[in-house]
Amino acid sequence: MKKWTFLTAFSLFLLVIPFSCKKYIEQQEQNALVDLVTKGTWRITGYLDHQTNNITDSFSGYAFQFNENGTVYGIRYGQQTNGTWSANVSNKTITSDFPSATYPISMLNHTWTVTDSYTDSVAAKTAVDTSYNILNLHKN
Repeated sequence: MKKWTFLTAFSLFLLVIPFSCKKYIEQQEQNALVDLVTKGTWRITGYLDHQTNNITDSFSGYAFQFNENGTVYGIRYGQQTNGTWSANVSNKTITSDFPSATYPISMLNHTWTVTDSYTDSVAAKTAVDTSYNILNLHKN
């Protein structure tokens, strides 16, 4: 009976390890992403509205600071626009929301699917109507 209890407990332990490791790895990836995004400011180097209308120049002069607490702000000419952001590593998405923003910052209010990323740049897209908006960010 003791042998059976030990084998059952050991088997349950072995079943839990992969889930714990996966959760740990996902948390480490999330931490690395937050660290990467929050170190330094970012600028928009490309924005295609509905894949065709290039509005990149509308973001000229903006710098974006992402903070570990989930806040983000865009600043240009001393004017600051506040918002929130969150990332989901497993879905490869970043959500940004600037609730009181006007154009062009309001164009960032989406959940973006990351299509390419490096330590100093991110490319993402989001579905709109029957098309996509495409966003490119680079670290300053």
